[in-house]
Parts: sequence; C-alpha cells; structure tokens
Amino acid sequence: MLRPSRALVSVSDKTGIVEFTGRLAEMDVDIISTGGTALTLEKGGIPVTRIETITDTPELLGGRVKTLHPNIYAGILARRDNPIHMAVLGEFGIGTIDMVVVNLYPFEKCLELGKAHDEMIENIDIGGVSLIRAAAKNHDDVAVLVSPEQYAPVLAEIDLSGGIGKDTLASLAQEGFLHTSRYDAAIHGYLSGGQTPVATEEAVHSERIDLKLNMASELRYGENPDQTGALYTWKEGESVIDAEQVHGMPMSYNNFLDIDAAARIVSEFDGPTVVIIKHTNPCGVASASNPMKAYKQALECDKRAAFGGIVGTNRELSGDVAAEIIKVFTEVVVAPEFTESALEVLSKKRNLRVIKWPGMTRIKADELELRSLGNAFLGQRRDLDAKDRMTTATIRSPTDDEWKSLMFAWKVCTHVKSNAIVVAKGSRAVGIGAGQMARVDSVSIAVHQAGKKAKNAAMASDGFFPFPDSVETAADAGISAIIQPGGSIKDKEVVKAADDHGIAMVISGQRTFLH
Repeated sequence: MLRPSRALVSVSDKTGIVEFTGRLAEMDVDIISTGGTALTLEKGGIPVTRIETITDTPELLGGRVKTLHPNIYAGILARRDNPIHMAVLGEFGIGTIDMVVVNLYPFEKCLELGKAHDEMIENIDIGGVSLIRAAAKNHDDVAVLVSPEQYAPVLAEIDLSGGIGKDTLASLAQEGFLHTSRYDAAIHGYLSGGQTPVATEEAVHSERIDLKLNMASELRYGENPDQTGALYTWKEGESVIDAEQVHGMPMSYNNFLDIDAAARIVSEFDGPTVVIIKHTNPCGVASASNPMKAYKQALECDKRAAFGGIVGTNRELSGDVAAEIIKVFTEVVVAPEFTESALEVLSKKRNLRVIKWPGMTRIKADELELRSLGNAFLGQRRDLDAKDRMTTATIRSPTDDEWKSLMFAWKVCTHVKSNAIVVAKGSRAVGIGAGQMARVDSVSIAVHQAGKKAKNAAMASDGFFPFPDSVETAADAGISAIIQPGGSIKDKEVVKAADDHGIAMVISGQRTFLH
C-alpha cells in the first residue's frame, strides 16, 4: 500500500489540478512543480516547491529542459526495497518521489488544428514522456497519473484504504505506457507524412502496424444483446465515425455496420443512387435521374427483404422521398444532407434513426482494412478497378446496353457477401443472391427475385463458375450477358455453355469475394 508523501506535478491539461493537489496537500503530500503548472497551483493557494530548487538548475532553452535531472529521476526510479539504491539517494541528498502527475503537450490537438510545422515540433513532449515512463517502470513504489479522470478514484482509494493498492498502481502504470505509446504513434504518423503510421501505402506489408484506438462511444450491446459493444476510431479519413445522428433511437453495433455498407455502395456511383441494406448486404440498389426514382427502383428489387432495412443515398434527401421511405418500416436512413421538410417527415417516426453523413460519398475502396481474429488481425487493401483486365470470352460481344448493365451489376456485386450474384438491368439491380455455399444456389435466388425482369438482363458473379450449371440456370431465366472473374479449370465448358445459349460473357480477371 502506497501512501504518497512527495508528488511531482507537471500538466498541460490543468483541469481539476488545483482541487486535486489541494487534497494532496491536506494529506501532507509535498508538491513539486514546474513552470506554468507551478504558477497555477500557487494562484490556487497550493504550497509548491519549484523544481529548480530540487535540481539547483533553472529551466533551460525556453523550458525545453527542466525535469531531465538526476535529482528527479533518481527520486522516481530508486527501488525502495534495494539498500544500494536508497544508500545512493542518501549519499547525494536526493528525496524519493512517489507520485508523478503528468499529461503531455497537446501534440494531437495541434495536429487536429493543422498547426504549422515549427509549432508541431515544439509540442513534442520530451520530459513528460520520460517522467511517465520512469514512474510506470517503478510502479511498485510510484503512482503515475496521466489524466484528470484518474484524480477522483485515486483520492477515494486513499481515503478509504489509507493508500494506493498494488493492483491500482499496476493499472495506473498500464495506462501510463498506453498514454505514451499513443502519443508516440501520433508523432510518428505526422513525421511519416500521414496522420497515422498505417496511412502509408506499404502499411499492409509492414512488419509492424501501430494502432491508436480511441473509444468514440459505448453501444447498448454488440451484435446481440448478450455482447458488449463500442465504437472506436483509429485514424484520420472519412469513416462512419463522422456520421451525425439527428433523430431516433441510439445507434446499435449492427446499425453502424449497415450504414458503412450503404456508404461504400453509393460511393461507387456518380448519379443519384439509393441502396437498401439488410445485414450488410444490399437487397436493392438503383441509380436514376433523381432520388425518388432511384428509391422506387431499389425497393422493387426485393420489397419483402426491405422491411426493417437501412436506406442510404448519395444525394440530399428531400421531403417527398422521405415520405415514400417511411411507408416501409425502416431502421435507419443515411444521407449526406437532409432538407428541413425531410427531417420533419422522418421525425414523425419516433424510433427511426436519421443519420447525416456528409462524407459518406468519399469512402475510399482502397483503404487499409483490418479485421480482428481474437488477439490477431488480418489486413488487406481492396483494388476493385478491373476495367483494364476485362475481355470478352464468347463469340458474341455485349451490346452497349448490356455493357451498361454489366458494369452496374459488377460494381454492386463487389459489395455483396460471397457467393455473390447480381442481376441488373440498366442502372438497377433486379435480383441479388448472397452468401450461399454453392454458387448455383446464389444464381437461382437472384434470377428468382428478378422474375420476368431477368429476360435480357446482365448477371455478375464475384467468383468463377466451377461448373456450367450456373450459366444454364441463367440462360433458362433469360439472362443475355454475364461477367465473371474466370480462372476455373472448366472455363472452356462454361464459355461454351454461354455460346450455346447466345450469352455474351466477359471475363473480369478479378475475383471480388467479400466474407
């Protein structure tokens, strides 16, 4: 149990520091402090020993050097159970320091504000980081506090137990090292030319990727009610973290997944586009001359699956489209902007989540993606531009109309869970088959959804056809053009089946599985 008697206090964020040190002073804790912190404490009536009286050296280089001195670090790092360490302190007249209260120069805040380079460099803390690391290293005998949020719990423990317990000291040390590691990662990212180390093109091939995860919000639960959940952010750039909820129930874990999926799909298209998402898969997508027409066409793809779905668009949402949307039970509506009339209409549905996300149309498909596997991560970048690799494999080439349908189907297909099949006509999906273990089953689902609209429609597949049966099923439904990656040992048989039915087949040369 540690009962502090001497504390070193040097903080950039002075929130609550006068009150905290005032309580320490009441406990007969001597306060050592530096520069601006000492001035703040003195103005608050707290008795302070200036650090220069301990080091016998004034602050140097405009404050760049003030705590880096043996009289400070020996007092922190000496092991109290080591007679030699304690003898050295006695020989040189150095007192122990058993509490270090430090937070660092606001480098990350300056980064957010876009400060000039010279100011960024001046906000790289040296002494503070060293103090935290020294105290955290010797945490059996020294308490290290790096956040105003820690003040009250530590005081409460001292009041209740008479001191700070070993478990708390270890926990504070862990927080100290986490604090400095995040700080160093931000500096490394800035000096590397990006906001974070993982922003570089080579990151996915690096032996080390430094993650700085900040909790943005706690969630009611995870995917299911018996799981805890939270939303974290780890680097700059457009992401779901920038979305603003303007109405409705709190967002859930699954809601965030779905609006991210919606944004990634509508970002693919320049014209007014609407997607309806269900369990991260699109159950309807359409691009049209206006959002109303796009919504109605997206809804027609699978009206039954749209119940309880998420609607996303890449255009400002107007009141008339909002009125159409609320005719179907919808969990979330996400758009870059909303008109006042749209917000008035949508707010009539008390539980409907309305999300404004101006940056949702700027999602980059080639961003580094990470997926957790317990205590490990998978990392990848997605390259979804296959235009230069596409070749026609059949005798007949696609018509201009078929090319338009093929390209739309292909873009949508890259966002559907494997095995994925999308049937499209013009700039609208008319049938979607997702997540089946056998590809031909996904084909059957997609053409069944399309019904009569499958006649002269185009079909996209995210993987090759292992057998000609998928082509036969498509031909029976009236599909006239197909795009698929190729690469099967039965490609010749698959292409021949397309030729036999007069289907134009394009080989993309790129598989686009999404698991």
